Amino acid sequence: MLSLRGRPALVVGGGEVALRKVEGLLAEGARLTVIAPETVGAIDALARRGSLELRRRCHRAGDVAGFALVFAATDDRGVNSRVFAEARDAGIWVNVADDPELCTFYLPARVQRGSLQLAIASEGGAPFVVRRLRQLLARRFGPEWSEWVEAAARFRQAVRALGLPRAAVERLHDAFFAATVDGERLRARVPRAAELEAWLAPHADEAPHSPDQGADSGDGAALVPFAPRGGPAPAPQPGLVSL
Repeated sequence: MLSLRGRPALVVGGGEVALRKVEGLLAEGARLTVIAPETVGAIDALARRGSLELRRRCHRAGDVAGFALVFAATDDRGVNSRVFAEARDAGIWVNVADDPELCTFYLPARVQRGSLQLAIASEGGAPFVVRRLRQLLARRFGPEWSEWVEAAARFRQAVRALGLPRAAVERLHDAFFAATVDGERLRARVPRAAELEAWLAPHADEAPHSPDQGADSGDGAALVPFAPRGGPAPAPQPGLVSL
């Protein structure tokens, strides 16, 4: 996932599509600039509140300089293409609304429950499907998943502290998941403290191992930008990628 908190982001465009980008970026804590000669009332209101910087004019060459992410969301494909080319050539990740050929990254739809995030994407090909799947998953994943993922994180730390071999770690993780998740109904429950102690107790006296030999080091995810037509994929910028 990208950590956008405090990162400078640019949206070129001021209509309803641009507004959706704006709202999503502000929710992620981005430091946002909008460039557009005309904007919908909601963007105007955000600018008045100081939530974003509004430059009320058309896009100019050089506008993308200094931004970590750039979004083009105008109704003029020529403008969108110029914004894309400029950002791509500058090595800045760029997304052009409703034009997957002019993107170096895609924005997934997300369902978030606490620190648990489910991302859905179609590589820009079927956004209507992505929206509906997000609505479906939002209904199926209830608020209990927020407390569940916090309990899972605490359990993982307790397991890591034992310094167990990897096979034992995996067995404990399997036990936690099997006992707390109903995969058929997509329900989760927070285990009682006594259950956690019962799972951990048999391993308390096992010989410790170094963390590299035992506990997992993360979820194994990696963010890999792809190369669009017409140029190489930009390299991740320092500090932009947060896994």
